Amino acid sequence: MTETHSTPTEVDPVARELLQSVVDTARAIFGAQASSIFLLDQESDELVFQAVSGRGEEFLVGMRFPAGRGIAGWVASTGEPLVVDDLSQEGSFARDLAESTEYVPDALMAAPLMHSSGVLGVLEVLDPAPQARSDLGELDLLTLFARQAATALRAVLDRRAVRGDAATAGAAVLAGLDPADRAAGLRVVEAVRDLLLVR
Repeated sequence: MTETHSTPTEVDPVARELLQSVVDTARAIFGAQASSIFLLDQESDELVFQAVSGRGEEFLVGMRFPAGRGIAGWVASTGEPLVVDDLSQEGSFARDLAESTEYVPDALMAAPLMHSSGVLGVLEVLDPAPQARSDLGELDLLTLFARQAATALRAVLDRRAVRGDAATAGAAVLAGLDPADRAAGLRVVEAVRDLLLVR
């Protein structure tokens, strides 16, 4: 089993902007109906929606699910990416959880947000264009994109951790993060987006 690490579920505005950029870009790359990022809250053993693009973006952020259920739970626990063309035939698909989001996809791609310290969360792409999900190379691209996103996210979170204790970390980042540092994390996402879109 892949080692997992809890990630703060109350992310600061810089991290939230980074995550939103990731899901917006992933949705565009794969021609999907929706894309989302869950971060792992190990203390509560839950996956928490932190960014959503497309279906559900108005209300899903902050919603929690048991980390041991569904495809996102499987990806988080194994650290392995997964593509499913027909979710009605997939035993690990938690249909009841999908129904609670008011959108039940027919197909999805999911990749772990991996860092050297373990799994931070999961990037999902729901109902990608058929040509995207039929090519295993596309899953490799999603995995690469998720890894780059995790690296940028970890950098933001690590910077917050060294700025102060848990009670003051968020405020310290906002007060001390200069525009150049903020732009550096977002440039990682932009560079990966450009790499993936030129195919």
